[in-house]
Amino acid sequence: MRLLLSVEHPAWVHQFRYLIKELTNKGHEIKVVAIRKDVTCELLDYFDIPYEIISETSGKNFVEKGYVFFNTLAKIFNISREFKPDMYIGRYSPMMAINSFLFRKPHIIYEDTEHALFCLAICRLFSNVIVTSTSFTKDLGSKQLKIEAYKELFYLHPNYFSPNNQILKEINVDENQRFIIVRFVAWDAHHDIGQHGISDKIGLVKELENYGRVIITSEGVLPTELEEYRMRVSPEKLHDLLYYATLYVGEGSTTASECAVLGTHAIYVNTLRLGYINEEEEKYKLVYTFSDPFTMEEGVLEKAQELLRDPDLQAKGKVKRERLLADKIDVTAFMVWFVENYPESATEMRKNSRVQYSCISVVGDER
Repeated sequence: MRLLLSVEHPAWVHQFRYLIKELTNKGHEIKVVAIRKDVTCELLDYFDIPYEIISETSGKNFVEKGYVFFNTLAKIFNISREFKPDMYIGRYSPMMAINSFLFRKPHIIYEDTEHALFCLAICRLFSNVIVTSTSFTKDLGSKQLKIEAYKELFYLHPNYFSPNNQILKEINVDENQRFIIVRFVAWDAHHDIGQHGISDKIGLVKELENYGRVIITSEGVLPTELEEYRMRVSPEKLHDLLYYATLYVGEGSTTASECAVLGTHAIYVNTLRLGYINEEEEKYKLVYTFSDPFTMEEGVLEKAQELLRDPDLQAKGKVKRERLLADKIDVTAFMVWFVENYPESATEMRKNSRVQYSCISVVGDER
């Protein structure tokens, strides 16, 4: 089978790299098209995933994003004419969805962002199946298929990820030393428009520094006073860092959820609320959300101080992780089965959703 997959954000590289690997090992031909955003292409290169660039930017405003939309729509059309895919797969890409309709081929996606209104509207029209977590709060109609998963489990499920403690040597931290990861986002994604997070970045970092070393990962420019805290390790090693961190405080929902599935407590600071984050907070007590723009700054510091005073915080997080993993599936293995057996797989899932628990992967992390 010939499969076309788009990668439009660094997180998508992580999400689909094992899916690409396993489908390729099974004899399928996969063509990856990519938009250059942050470290997307660097990650694709690191994981040795061949790709074709369809845009050098994702756009910073409505005008730029509109140009990127129509330009990449045309580029995917031309690539589709040459590659002749049997199926389009990936995330909520309206350009992929429209092309799948034009070429009369199935489009199967996994999505977790309820507020991506434009992309979801297009995918509801033209995609065939929209797979979401059971925690997804938006009703997408008859095309939606809910499973027990988070997108972070595509690559952080124990079947694929095992932490490498060599990262601690790289950042000059011993195994008993506490450190806190702080993340600031760029606020240029389409669903970020009108949202915001931490305003007093310097004050937050200086306060957290009283409880351990602070390491910052930022999509944008940092205040000069904070540049010395910026992470200096390769982006593909971020998950090792998150696993060993004492606490995460940041504006990025994906990173907060990554921490949850790794058993690291996370404080998520963003006016945008998401279903999977809510579940990780309410059911597993691994994430703490601060979304009220008027009280978030004070609340974040209070919660961070409360958590960091607990000497057993890390150990408690790993215990909570085991409960989370016991409830969830190997979502990469599920998607391999679903893609290979579509459309019968969709029919079977709607008849008996328990089939999702029987999908087993044979791919592991070969680091």
